[in-house]
Amino acid sequence: MVDLSLFPPTTTIDGADLRVGGCSLTAISRDFGTPVFVIDETALRSRAREYIQEFKRQHSRSRICFAVKSFPSASIIRILAEEGVGFDVVGAGELRIALAAGADPATIVMHGNAKTDDDIRAAIDAHIGFIVVDGFDDIDRIETFADERVPVLLRVSPAITVITHDALATGSAASKFGLPIDQVPSAISRMRSVPTIDLQGLHVHIGSQILGLEQFETVVAVLAKLERFGVYDLGGGLGVRYLDDDKAPSISEYAKRLTGALHKEIGDNADLLVEPGRSLVAPVGLTLYRIVTVKRTTRTYVAVDGGMGDNLEHSLYGQDFAPLVIGRWNEEQVVADLVGRHCEAGDVITSHATLANPHVGDLIAVPVTGAYCFTMSNNYNAALRPPVVFCREGIARMGVRRETHNDLIAREVT
Repeated sequence: MVDLSLFPPTTTIDGADLRVGGCSLTAISRDFGTPVFVIDETALRSRAREYIQEFKRQHSRSRICFAVKSFPSASIIRILAEEGVGFDVVGAGELRIALAAGADPATIVMHGNAKTDDDIRAAIDAHIGFIVVDGFDDIDRIETFADERVPVLLRVSPAITVITHDALATGSAASKFGLPIDQVPSAISRMRSVPTIDLQGLHVHIGSQILGLEQFETVVAVLAKLERFGVYDLGGGLGVRYLDDDKAPSISEYAKRLTGALHKEIGDNADLLVEPGRSLVAPVGLTLYRIVTVKRTTRTYVAVDGGMGDNLEHSLYGQDFAPLVIGRWNEEQVVADLVGRHCEAGDVITSHATLANPHVGDLIAVPVTGAYCFTMSNNYNAALRPPVVFCREGIARMGVRRETHNDLIAREVT
């Protein structure tokens, strides 16, 4: 019995093939090459609707803002905008992508612990929903460049320790993000002295891949000790399942607990912003590879035609995945390290993976790669960054083309 519970919801077995959104992965490998990011468009739209509906059901004054950093592509943003999602951007680059995709500026929130002059100018010129003030230098820049009232939120560092990878935790006392509680009153006073700053609320974000909902409740209690505002942006960070044994809260559970904490600690008459990234897009994507070599030494290494050029999750955070050899459903399984083609010992997609009789030329599908893999794709060893293909109702369409060798040298000045 093949377990497809980690794969996008429309995934089905079709003989020796897998289909996503009614599209053959074998055909996608032929038509678009490998590696390739595959997105279940129906699941993406459904997940966006679920987020909006569940939060609106619990708190009518809710807005969902997709964390663009988790998949900064106009192809994704355009779909989410059609579904009524807002956007959380980091800096002018992500802002420009969101605007190019047709996002409504009024639904955009800009973050950044070190915003440049260009970032602040771009946000002001676009008339976005909120600039999130991360420190006193942001205040100075807004005062310098704004000639009309700019709506802002103040990011608070709650100084709490969350259970996640250290590199994914952003709410500790040592974090580079936001202002510590003892500096919040002076920051509020400073902003209220600037005529062009319209401070409307507070923002907090404690990290990513968080599976314990009580941690979100704790941070709301911290905010409740501060002055009351009309807007609370509670960030994102809800975790997802990467492996069969993982347990992750549902969107419904998350919405109920987060809004419940807001109502208990602060009240029910404030606007609520939530910024899902990983939990919105990770489960709707997979990466399709072809096996290049199988090497048996002191360990078994199964190497594919991608690797850390398109998935840095293991290298950076030690995250493992549950890959599947397509078509070898009932064959003998081996334990192997699934590695990439890059000249780096750390080029590992997942270690100690259970793979069914892998052979050179086989296709391997790695689920739950819809977040941060496209984001951090790179040109290590002059690899070409993969395309993004959307699958829906039997039609596979390209959202982002594969890089070309000409792209690699396009910026060279000789």
